[in-house]
Amino acid sequence: MNGQIVIVAYRPHTGQEERLLELVKSHVPKLRHLNLATDRTPIVMRAANGTILEVFEWASAEAIERAHQHPTVHTMWAEFEAVCNYENPSNLDEFKGLFPGFAPVEI
Repeated sequence: MNGQIVIVAYRPHTGQEERLLELVKSHVPKLRHLNLATDRTPIVMRAANGTILEVFEWASAEAIERAHQHPTVHTMWAEFEAVCNYENPSNLDEFKGLFPGFAPVEI
């Protein structure tokens, strides 16, 4: 298997956390349906500042390239952008420590 595990950090806009969690819940299943993500179970967690982190596995580097050209993925990304900003994980206070800890999120 030549997948690639990624960490995505979503900082919800004010009042949009519930909608963001709905999108995160459907995110990997949609990618799987398009053969872009593996069956590995994603991990979702929350930083102290409310940022939601999602860890999931792309099927391959080629799958990432295909995602950037797929209209369904573009629509999904637009939905995310309506409710959150993408955050650089290294900007989160938790990553300043040796063993960053986050609150688990059930999706």
